[in-house]
Amino acid sequence: MHIPFLEPGNHRFPDPPPALVENDGLVCVSADLAPARLLAAYPRGIFPWFSQDNLHYWFATAPRAVIEPGSLHIGRSLHKHLRNKPYRVTANRCFAEVIAACAAAPRPGQDGTWIEPEFQAAYTALHRLGHAHSFECWYPAADGTPELAGGCYGVQIGRVFFGESMFARRSNASKTAFVHAAAHLQRCGIALIDCQQNTDHMARFGSRLLPFDDFQAALDTLCGQELRQDIGSGTLAENRLA
Repeated sequence: MHIPFLEPGNHRFPDPPPALVENDGLVCVSADLAPARLLAAYPRGIFPWFSQDNLHYWFATAPRAVIEPGSLHIGRSLHKHLRNKPYRVTANRCFAEVIAACAAAPRPGQDGTWIEPEFQAAYTALHRLGHAHSFECWYPAADGTPELAGGCYGVQIGRVFFGESMFARRSNASKTAFVHAAAHLQRCGIALIDCQQNTDHMARFGSRLLPFDDFQAALDTLCGQELRQDIGSGTLAENRLA
């Protein structure tokens, strides 16, 4: 199995389809997670999945799970939660805290996390460049003050939002953040949310599978288009939270 190594400064990724057939989606490896490398990878449908022995492993997955924000499905119990529970959802209020919480969240069947400190530093650098965004859900603490209960983050290039991870410290908090994030992303002009893999969690929101060629074609079109408005920061939704 030949795995290409990308030297520092070389951001020209191999074409993913051969890797999908021959290497279980492993496209290449690199020794860095430079912002320019990340910004070159995502429009090709490639993302860093894990690190080992100071090397970063870059993958593509197929078929690709995606969600069109306007077609988001919200189940009955979540609708009830959104109507009746107190919460606040914000954008880009505490990116570093969100990605750290995602790293600390337990994952069934996984020992540890792929969101290691170097990953956190790389995506925080993308956040400073305006290409990585967090969405936070706040619930009232025992004294009534808002506390961070859940959230999610991802990478935005053109009109595509590449979802990365989410966490929940309290029931439905990550779902609440995601619902309002999707609505806000649609208002800003996002046409496609990349879920990478079709988990049960995303399937409940209405994700669908695209053949990789179709996914790449969508990226070729959408990643070069501009948003209607910046994703920005601030409060997106508030329900009975003082």
